[in-house]
Amino acid sequence: MSPERRAMTTSFDPVAWTLAHGRTLTLGPVGLLMAIINVTPDSFSDGGRSLSTSDAVENAMHAIGEGACIVDIGGESTRPGAVDVSAEEEQARVLPVIEALRARTDTLISIDTYRASTAARAIAAGAHIVNDVHGLQRDPDLAGVVAASAAGVCIMHTGRNREKLPDVIDDQFHFLRGSLDIARRAGIADSAIVVDPGFGFNKETPAENLELVARFGELAALGLPLLAGTSRKRFLGAVTGRDAADRDVATAATTVLLRQAGAAIFRVHNVAINRDALAVADAILGVEMKHAGRSDG
Repeated sequence: MSPERRAMTTSFDPVAWTLAHGRTLTLGPVGLLMAIINVTPDSFSDGGRSLSTSDAVENAMHAIGEGACIVDIGGESTRPGAVDVSAEEEQARVLPVIEALRARTDTLISIDTYRASTAARAIAAGAHIVNDVHGLQRDPDLAGVVAASAAGVCIMHTGRNREKLPDVIDDQFHFLRGSLDIARRAGIADSAIVVDPGFGFNKETPAENLELVARFGELAALGLPLLAGTSRKRFLGAVTGRDAADRDVATAATTVLLRQAGAAIFRVHNVAINRDALAVADAILGVEMKHAGRSDG
């Protein structure tokens, strides 16, 4: 175990997530929401909804009003088969949104990018967190940018463009330990790291995603806070038969299950429904921990 690793007695104990610009966020005691703001024309369920700067800012402010404590701004779709955009195009989409939000709110801002150049400019514009769907394994300069800026980082597992191990949790540890080695060698403190198992990112079948939901608690062995991003994913459509835009209820069901399994942050499209789901999950967890404390006593 790294000497920097935070001592977490359970996934629900408070830990401080250290972020850029001197900010921190307490994770653990209650579930927190990260709102998805895709400044793209081709994201899988909301492409085009926030394509203009004004629309993106207003949608972000609406999400904040509904209870999001983080807004995650992305300028390139990560759906399978999406066309890559240039760094210049990505930055032209996201930087005006970040600058406008920084002027209107002190809510935490995340930049959804794997590019070091975009991350550096986004942090300079006011972002506090870098959310990398490639787990610091695509752009070799990104970890250094995160370390130099003392930004928070979401390190996501992906199965894309590599051979995976047959067991879903074994593959999580195999990939994520490589990402954590990159982070620590670059000088990123464990206090800056949150881990995301990457639901839907080359998990080949609905069954693989469902197994990851069912075994999510095993990821606590990493000793780091966990982020869950199931929102409107294809495996929920396979279970419910619903199109992407109609999967918010299914998403909220996974939010409850994953909160009980230890997830700290939930990356979602629909903040309001997941806020209510978390309120119920946290109320039940409070009762469970109260009774567990009595039993221990």
